[in-house]
Amino acid sequence: MSKKRDVYIVDGKRTPFLKARGKPGAFLASDLAVAATRPLLLQNNFNLAKLDEVIVGCVMPTADEANIARIIALRLGIPQSVPAWTVQRNCASGMQALDCAFQNIQNGKADLILAGGTEAMSRAPVLHNDLMVKWLGQFMGAKTFSQKLSTFTQLRPAHLKPVIALVRGLSDPIVGLSMGQTTEEIAYRFGISREQMDAFAMISHQRLGAATDNGHLNEIEPIYDNAGAFFNFDDGIRRDSSMPNLAKLKPYFDRKYGKVTPGNSAQITDGAAMLLLASESAVKKHQLKTLAKITDSEWAGCNPSQMGLGPAHAMAPIMKRNKLNIEDIDNWEINEAFAGQVLGCIEAWKSTDYCKNDLGLKQALGEIPHEKLNIDGGGVSIGHPVGASGARIVLHVANNLKRNKEKRGIASLCIGGGQGGAMMIEAP
Repeated sequence: MSKKRDVYIVDGKRTPFLKARGKPGAFLASDLAVAATRPLLLQNNFNLAKLDEVIVGCVMPTADEANIARIIALRLGIPQSVPAWTVQRNCASGMQALDCAFQNIQNGKADLILAGGTEAMSRAPVLHNDLMVKWLGQFMGAKTFSQKLSTFTQLRPAHLKPVIALVRGLSDPIVGLSMGQTTEEIAYRFGISREQMDAFAMISHQRLGAATDNGHLNEIEPIYDNAGAFFNFDDGIRRDSSMPNLAKLKPYFDRKYGKVTPGNSAQITDGAAMLLLASESAVKKHQLKTLAKITDSEWAGCNPSQMGLGPAHAMAPIMKRNKLNIEDIDNWEINEAFAGQVLGCIEAWKSTDYCKNDLGLKQALGEIPHEKLNIDGGGVSIGHPVGASGARIVLHVANNLKRNKEKRGIASLCIGGGQGGAMMIEAP
């Protein structure tokens, strides 16, 4: 068996994450990915024909973006000879794209891959229900005017009730719970209070504000829409976020007893993050710089009714396999789908019972220090475009390691349906 090769993150870029505001956003998902990738390729000069493949994560491409990775590649001027394919693992689609690239380079099947994720959640489709689909089929199949007229008279208001794909996508049909309700389950299990969730959300906004002001988000590439509007920062930030303001918001998913509100949940957002991954031989051949190394990855399943605990399940095997303690990790990113969900992961690792009974460990792993976790904000403040977030947090860990001259970080996120994904990144 051949030795596994080192895999480097050469560089990466992302768009600003733009909050959905009740109407389709200015950009398609492919627009966002192209906008993030073009400066990435311009800053890393090599013959695009040398790319082995393009891999992009996306959950909800539009009807005109089937196999969105191929569309992105061709729009960027990448030669037709370079194959491109799209992956979908719900909230971790961007990380899945990176992991596919990581595995292919590590195993010698590829040397240079463009990978990442994109999502325009504001453009999630509104669908016809089954009644309307059947009626349309009958109407289109009618041969004569009288048949069409007869079919037309059968149209009823019930046919016009839409299916909101975003609402359906953020619900689990197996356990019958929305993603917010699964966080309520976690909060109940670990005794996490509304005040703890709101405090976590407030700090997320404060940290994003500080990172924006201090120039810690140089991974962001400004983008322009067709009307000439300019976007250069994550516009979901609430600089006025405070405990009194957050306390005014009512629970959304369990209106009578709940703790999860729009203020301590991730925002519905549009955005893209794209990275260039390479083998050591490709780095030397094309004279590329290196930002970081991907050294391990893991995927895990957990109870769908408590899907937010997925990161605890995915990160634990990486820690065990590499014989690491919490203090060995300099930088942590756990995607903030919900404040209560991240707090639940912290509590799970602190719990001897959970670590023994649910993670199969001999003892508790310990407490992830808040000062090393999501140090520049997270999904609550930045937003969570589901196809892109996994790529964003990997890129940000890599940038944090370089900025702070640190050695090792882990990026992880929960996945609707009861899964978790994690990736370990080290200084090159």
